[in-house]
Amino acid sequence: MSKYLVNKFLFTIDRDPELVERYREDPRGTVEWWEATQANALLNCISAEATTWLKFEGAEREALATHDHPALFALGAHPFLTLTLFIAMFERDHEGMGYQKQYAERLAHFALPYPDIAT
Repeated sequence: MSKYLVNKFLFTIDRDPELVERYREDPRGTVEWWEATQANALLNCISAEATTWLKFEGAEREALATHDHPALFALGAHPFLTLTLFIAMFERDHEGMGYQKQYAERLAHFALPYPDIAT
């Protein structure tokens, strides 16, 4: 698993309101597009610089494509990155703190020690 790549995806999507909406409406298509066009671009560098080897594993791709934040957490994705992105996508569908509570409930089965989130 490339925690770096999953976290990079979550970070870059969350920073662009148009990508947030695209990911909300077409998660699988957004993951495929991002992996094909953005995964190997270096963060904060000129566009001419890129790597060539980064790609999602099957479980990562599926968790991202299905908005499965418990699976992402189990894989080691940083919980703050998933929380902020998923709030941007789904908070509007719930009243008050409804989405945040649902998010926490879906992670309640995890016990210490939590999955390692170091990249």
